[in-house]
Amino acid sequence: MIPQANPGAGYRALKAEIDDAVARALNSGWYILGAEGRAFESEFAAWLGTNRAVGCANGTDALVLALRALGVGPGSAVATVSHTAVATVAAIEMTGAIPVLIDIDPSHYTMDPSELAAVLADPPAGLPPIAAVIPVHLYGQAADLAPIIATAKAHGAAVIEDCSQAHGATYRGGKVGTFTEAATFSLYPTKNLGALGDGGIVATSDPARADLLAALRQYGWRSHYISTEAGINSRLDELQAAILRVKLAHLDGHNARRQAIAAGYDAALPAALRPARRAGASHVFHQYVLRLPDRTRVQAALREAGIGSGIHYPQPVHLQPAYLGRVAMGPAACAASAKACTEVLSLPMYPELTDSEVSHICATLRTLFP
Repeated sequence: MIPQANPGAGYRALKAEIDDAVARALNSGWYILGAEGRAFESEFAAWLGTNRAVGCANGTDALVLALRALGVGPGSAVATVSHTAVATVAAIEMTGAIPVLIDIDPSHYTMDPSELAAVLADPPAGLPPIAAVIPVHLYGQAADLAPIIATAKAHGAAVIEDCSQAHGATYRGGKVGTFTEAATFSLYPTKNLGALGDGGIVATSDPARADLLAALRQYGWRSHYISTEAGINSRLDELQAAILRVKLAHLDGHNARRQAIAAGYDAALPAALRPARRAGASHVFHQYVLRLPDRTRVQAALREAGIGSGIHYPQPVHLQPAYLGRVAMGPAACAASAKACTEVLSLPMYPELTDSEVSHICATLRTLFP
């Protein structure tokens, strides 16, 4: 079976480099917030094209830290999307803020700027002020940032890019993660840049905000054992930082391989089934997602051919039991998000897919969609 994702293959492809990096970190005798973490933060910021980056324990905490660094918490609302990993909404609630869910543009699966404008102009009744907006760059493709940022700015709301599925994607000539007050990245093993465990990072162009983020991730310490803010414990460990330094050096090449695999899938599919690409943006294909009214049949046929697939995501956040009936939504009531979740299907996508595996997948797609 060709799996839909395969982080083990990513380790094996870089085994010698990763094993050397792990040995270096182990032999250092320093395992939390040391030289490896500082080097990774510096190298990631340079790769991204921003001033600073602050590592933390996971992508959810990255969002929590970014929100808190912008003063968002109890007494605030935050607008984001329902068609996302639930971590985006969970992070908002972890700060004490209230989520407001915006529907998606169904062609690109990202925040609908027109509905955001409507919600900011006329928020749902009973909410505190909307202090921040979190657009999610989903599946490897940028949200339409220009109108989102302009609308948020007009209403006094900060913007945090959730880049957890879009390491290296671009929008109008710049990398996602460089357009807003802060940006967050998950470093979960299946991401385009993934650790061999958990990890996250927050990017910002503001040095003072970076210093605050660095304090908040470790109990609010600016000097040892002295908390100047009420912080949390969310530290990226040295082993993961060492591994991520290795993988960061290969990220651009791995993204190019993902794009080449996507081009192969494109060639095997009718034009109407190919994922839409946003004009003026580059897609790095964290996922290659089909939209299929007969998804169950296609998924079964792929399985029969020895090809794994995934559903990202089977339910929008607002329909999941933990959130059902208790989260505010925009005027569309996330109808496009709900419909997408019944039809999306992710094909295998990771840089270590072999040419023969890609050829087999493409041949199967041609049979399914002649």
